[in-house]
Amino acid sequence: MLSVFYDDRCKICSKEINFYKKIAPKNSLNWLGISSSKLDLKLANIKLVDALLYLHVKDSEGNFYIGVDAFIVIWKKLPYFKYLNLIISLPIIYQLAKYLYKQFAKYRFNKLKHCQIAFEEEKNKQ
Repeated sequence: MLSVFYDDRCKICSKEINFYKKIAPKNSLNWLGISSSKLDLKLANIKLVDALLYLHVKDSEGNFYIGVDAFIVIWKKLPYFKYLNLIISLPIIYQLAKYLYKQFAKYRFNKLKHCQIAFEEEKNKQ
């Protein structure tokens, strides 16, 4: 089973994940909103700041997928999205999707107060 670590305090992220939850086959994905899954993050060895910045997925073998790669793994489990997965996986489109995702993720992270608080806390630990 895939474990999906997502920012459940982000309205955009939650809306998308809630849609996926509705269409996902039962028991195929373990949805972990990071605001209530801090122990799961720690056990998975994922920093809170990293989880807030990028979507993370962990498979049953312990492999991690981050950002666009995480979406690709999720989409393989969802009806109809496997076709989007095939398109996004094409070389030029994949590179463009990764670039655009990173830009959007950084923009979103910089705009959300809870992300900035986590960033400041992480910075103060070091």
